Amino acid sequence: MSIARVTEISATSPESFEAATRDGIARANSTLRNVTSAWVKEQRVTVTDGQISHFQVNLMVTFILDD
Repeated sequence: MSIARVTEISATSPESFEAATRDGIARANSTLRNVTSAWVKEQRVTVTDGQISHFQVNLMVTFILDD
């Protein structure tokens, strides 16, 4: 039997939501073992001078706990 944990992380990118998601997963994978999935809980943008300056995603990352 496997036991999983879910943790929420936030990631930003000046490029896109997709880039923010990829960066967030890469960072989670570098510090957590056994990352198996993630879902985007929330998306938002930062606007500076009328233009989008950053894309942000809040991710729910699932990973399997070691025995």
